Amino acid sequence: MSVVTLGEGAPKLSAEDVKAIATKANLELLEADVPDFQRLLGAIDQNIQDVLATDDYFPVPDLAKYPRTDIHIPEDTDKGGWATRCIAKCTSPSSNLLAGKTIALKDNIALAGVRCTNGTAAMEWTPQLDATIATRIMDAGGTILGKAACENACLEGVSDTSVTGKVHNPYADNYSCGGSSSGSGRLVATGSVDIAVGCDQGGSVRIPASMCGIVGHKPTWGLVPYTGIISGEATIDHAGPMARNVKDTALLLEVMAGPDGIDDRQPPFLPLGTLEYTKQLDEFAASTATSATPLTGFKIAILQEGFTIPQMDPNIHALCSSAITKFTDLGATVTSISVSSHSALVWACSLPIAGGRQGTLGDATGRKGLYLNDRVPIVSGKLTQAAFDALGPGARNQYLRYMFVEEKYGAGLHGKCMNLLRKMNDDYDRAFAEVDVLVMPTLPSPPCKLFDDPASHGPLERLSRNVGLVGNCAPFDSTGHPALTIPVGFVPAHEDESIKLPVGLQIVAKKFRDIDCLKVGAAWERAYDWKAL
Repeated sequence: MSVVTLGEGAPKLSAEDVKAIATKANLELLEADVPDFQRLLGAIDQNIQDVLATDDYFPVPDLAKYPRTDIHIPEDTDKGGWATRCIAKCTSPSSNLLAGKTIALKDNIALAGVRCTNGTAAMEWTPQLDATIATRIMDAGGTILGKAACENACLEGVSDTSVTGKVHNPYADNYSCGGSSSGSGRLVATGSVDIAVGCDQGGSVRIPASMCGIVGHKPTWGLVPYTGIISGEATIDHAGPMARNVKDTALLLEVMAGPDGIDDRQPPFLPLGTLEYTKQLDEFAASTATSATPLTGFKIAILQEGFTIPQMDPNIHALCSSAITKFTDLGATVTSISVSSHSALVWACSLPIAGGRQGTLGDATGRKGLYLNDRVPIVSGKLTQAAFDALGPGARNQYLRYMFVEEKYGAGLHGKCMNLLRKMNDDYDRAFAEVDVLVMPTLPSPPCKLFDDPASHGPLERLSRNVGLVGNCAPFDSTGHPALTIPVGFVPAHEDESIKLPVGLQIVAKKFRDIDCLKVGAAWERAYDWKAL
């Protein structure tokens, strides 16, 4: 049924307006039907005006229970890591899981009263609500120290695009921290915070974690609620922990994970014990504390295609290969496996329509969840020239791709991509029927040098630095499998071999078996000092 009311006093659209609507849709109405549609369309327009006049509804945080103070834009940003500083915590936390821990939120996560730039000047937003995960962090006794810088519209992999400025690699000034959770990576690596939250649609937790020499985890899709976070695209949105060790990574994951009853990305129920990551990890550590082979019984497979993605650096190939051999020393059975569909190509083709509509324009039509209406007007359509100009090259490219792909190919392309991504998912699942985890390099190349004056370089030159970065990351955003990156050593920078930069190894597990990523990563981390390798 599409008709709710037809009040006699409801306004009518003019006959000319009705005919113009039909003409725009390449349709011709029967002349006798035009008066009927004048009334039908006029009625829905009146209904809409009544709805728009109603106060919006969203969860308002209790600022007495969750006070936030000292909100300011800092002069000392830790070389670009901070976007905004504050102190936010709970006066009566319900647990002490994060007691004594300091946390930074990526600057696309809502914290009421604190500006949220999303790395861009295209839209200004100071939210009136707290993201679910922000509340959970405070309820667990954690202290939020502010918002970590992120790259422009969260669509960049190199850390010189944020509206708040460049973010420098913790191991070498003027080199990239990765993106888009660049500030989160730097702040954890430098010790400015204990843990940070990043968000990942194509690698934006794992890329900066790998480049900054820390641990980063992209959870199973739907495990962590995305409520109150600026979306990139619902089917690939993930929020995940970034820390200096696996244990703190597991701790923040446990605090953030679980259904919130709002986000439609999430399953309503999870198997008993799924979220007890710290308990399971502690029990694993205790049971293997005196063992030289803590991974006995684990089946680990090298993903062959993970070593042949574009731009694979031979030094990274060698370092990650060496790191993987150490799993055998730790007792695991290590084999090799092929998943021929492993590629970021379909991910890239699936992103323009849904990502442009949801991420760039903020149009989440058809989704259940909390809409950020105070950030993006309810009536949306196209970007203004000013908003487009304020975007970074990645976001401008994304928007133009959206306009181009929607016009030329339409929803049929997106549907084809989603089916092919389902095939990729099933191919991985068949591989997981034989093994516990897959391993491969997180990234194919070391951090690149930042441009001295980024704006003086064209979009092609700036975006060329991203080629290959998502090759081993984006596929698991599309399929939703959990993926952890741990640091395993250093390789020379391409621009200067005297500069050594971190490298990450990626560990991927079955869906909702995030604990397997954590156990394997923790065992390697406990046995080897990555900085000495």
